[in-house]
Amino acid sequence: MADKQAASTDVEKVKYFPDQLDDEDVLYVFRKHPVVMRKGLIWGSLGLLVGPLYTLVLTYVHPHNPPSLNFFYLSFLVSVGISMLLLFPSWMSWYYSVFIVTDQRFIQITQRGFFHRSVVDMSLDQIRMVNYEISGLQETLLGFGTIMMQTIVGDLVIHYIHKPQHIQKKLLAILRARGMNVDSSGVE
Repeated sequence: MADKQAASTDVEKVKYFPDQLDDEDVLYVFRKHPVVMRKGLIWGSLGLLVGPLYTLVLTYVHPHNPPSLNFFYLSFLVSVGISMLLLFPSWMSWYYSVFIVTDQRFIQITQRGFFHRSVVDMSLDQIRMVNYEISGLQETLLGFGTIMMQTIVGDLVIHYIHKPQHIQKKLLAILRARGMNVDSSGVE
């Protein structure tokens, strides 16, 4: 019985990301808007056309011996695979690019392609002002914008943030809960 109590008090904290400190709690995690994958979505959509267009070309080249329906389905499955391959790098860059707010720091992890990862790590005490901006028809309709953080070392501008007004409100709440005096002014 005493062993079970000792084991329960020595429960190791869950680490949400590799660089998380032992005494650090993750408070908030957010990503960019999926619109950042638009180029991959366009290429992936074009990849879906490869199989059906190939089948169509074979039908007109060999009108007396057109491809079978099974050939069409197989070529469409190949097209789905090509589409996924074309979309995957954009999705991976979006999914693994993340912003983490802990009780001690703000971390921006940006993934570009397979082999390039950039990390910006700053203490919460360095943040002086958090603003957001939504400008233009596309940003207004799709609900994304820019978060601008003024820090003691310079400005940190983060584009394509989903619902920036909510993100700014959450960041300000976290900073104020830690007793920091921060300013804000949202621009729409």
